[in-house]
Amino acid sequence: MQKLESVQSGFVYMGRLSYNSDLLDSLSEVCRERGVTLGRIEAIGALRGARLGYYDQKSLEYKYLTWDKGLEITSLMGNISIKDGEPMVHAHLTLADEEGRTFGGHLARGCPVFACEFILRVYSGPDFVRSHDTQTGLPLWS
Repeated sequence: MQKLESVQSGFVYMGRLSYNSDLLDSLSEVCRERGVTLGRIEAIGALRGARLGYYDQKSLEYKYLTWDKGLEITSLMGNISIKDGEPMVHAHLTLADEEGRTFGGHLARGCPVFACEFILRVYSGPDFVRSHDTQTGLPLWS
C-alpha cells in the first residue's frame, strides 16, 4: 500500500535542548507542547552517550547499540506524525567519534544531550497516523 498526500508548510521553530536532557524525550516534548502532529525535524550538536536502534528484518525487532562517551551529532533527520493519539518523533541519527568514525541508526531513548540545536518544520494537511503493519511488524503510516 502506498500513502501519498499533499501537505502545506507552516511554522518553523528553531531551538536548543537542555544539557543532559534525553534527546528523543526532549524533541517529543517540544512537539507535544506546541501541538505538532505533522512535521520534519533536524538537528546537530553533541551527545554525552548514545543508544541507537537497528531493526532486524528477520526477527522483526529492534536491536540496540550503546556508547558511553561523547559523540558529535553529524546529522539527525526525521518526521513527526501521530501514534496512539500522541505526536511521535521518528528520527535517524548519524554520530561521529573522536577519530571521525561514524555510526548511525534509529534514535532511541538513552541519548543524553551535551549540546543540541534543532529545526522543527511544521506542516498542515491530512493526519499521518501510525498503526501496526503486519508485513514488517513496524508502526507505519496507515
